[in-house]
Amino acid sequence: MRKPGVQAIANTAPDLPPKPGQHPQLGRDYEYKRHGTLSILAGLDLNDGHVTAEVHPRHRSREFILLLKALDAHYPPGCVIRVVLDNHSAHISKETMAWLATKPNRFVYVHTPKHGSWLNLVETLFGKMARTFLKHIRVTSRQELKDRILLGIAEINESPVVHRWKKFEAINT
Repeated sequence: MRKPGVQAIANTAPDLPPKPGQHPQLGRDYEYKRHGTLSILAGLDLNDGHVTAEVHPRHRSREFILLLKALDAHYPPGCVIRVVLDNHSAHISKETMAWLATKPNRFVYVHTPKHGSWLNLVETLFGKMARTFLKHIRVTSRQELKDRILLGIAEINESPVVHRWKKFEAINT
């Protein structure tokens, strides 16, 4: 549900374009200016591939509750929202539990085992982000990074990927 520490890094010198016969890739100075980090909090709908996301400088209970509110607004009233997540303190804090109490029977938590967050399918989404629009990203501010992350998520939602497992027949034997 979260990808912490996405760095907002800016160049200190302009990138050098590739030159045929000399260097085939973009040239970049090794020095950079750091503008801080952001955390991505996201939910991945396993039925239709839709991503609901929040991007904040921190990941505390209040930011997690904003994600839960976004999920609550996205789905029709009356349906149960099952959330697969790790045991991060923000997920089980007093503040989060108090908010969940205002939405009885709306959210059901399914916790991954400790040290097993890789079982959470949203980790594949974060991996895709790291390999695509976050790879080698340089920005001038945290706000620009946030805007680009949200744009990348919007593009993912234009062509969502639905995960299907094919080897379940082994379970029924």
